[in-house]
Amino acid sequence: MTDMVLKPALIIRQYNQLTPYEERFLEMKALTEQRDENTPDELWILQHHDVLTQGQAGKPEHILMPTNIPVVQTDRGGQVTWHGPGQLVAYFMFDLNRLGWNVRSLVSYAENLMIDLLKKHDIQAYAKADAPGVYVNERKIGSLGFKIRKGRSYHGLALNIDCDLFGFHSINPCGYAGLEMVRIQDLVQNYPKFENLCADIIETLQNSGYFKEVSVEQR
Repeated sequence: MTDMVLKPALIIRQYNQLTPYEERFLEMKALTEQRDENTPDELWILQHHDVLTQGQAGKPEHILMPTNIPVVQTDRGGQVTWHGPGQLVAYFMFDLNRLGWNVRSLVSYAENLMIDLLKKHDIQAYAKADAPGVYVNERKIGSLGFKIRKGRSYHGLALNIDCDLFGFHSINPCGYAGLEMVRIQDLVQNYPKFENLCADIIETLQNSGYFKEVSVEQR
């Protein structure tokens, strides 16, 4: 863990309205390029309008059918995925060097955050060493993809709550043909909504010990 003197501050932004993918992508990319060693880390929690995002390893053939869903080329790792209403997205603008993390630390932290969130709501999920993300009975419930620039991260994770699965049906999710997706809604009654999960994430980060202070902005 980071020495007490070096612990960064964390700003959490919670967006309570749907927000465009491309705007947030350009904003987090600019923040990462412009930040310095004193810039607070940020975590954004949000939901996007319907969009397919094609990662750096993305192949056009993994988009299986034409739809009205826009496709945006992005610079995160991985292949194609869908974002939209009913899916919680969290973006990590973290200075990994300052935290004493490497890429594996970040990926494990994001996976374990989703696993712990789901466990709190009586869902037993797990990660796979050979296929990043979080799974329940071999169905994928949480995805992740990051970009690291000069030791600083952006992009993040996506957790399916009660989204329409049509967007996933139009692609090979993350490049895996036939990969079945699942939502929290499918697994528990009286399932937690977006606002409940935001509160869970904020509490987890406040109690993580990695940050000297955590402030929350509602957008």
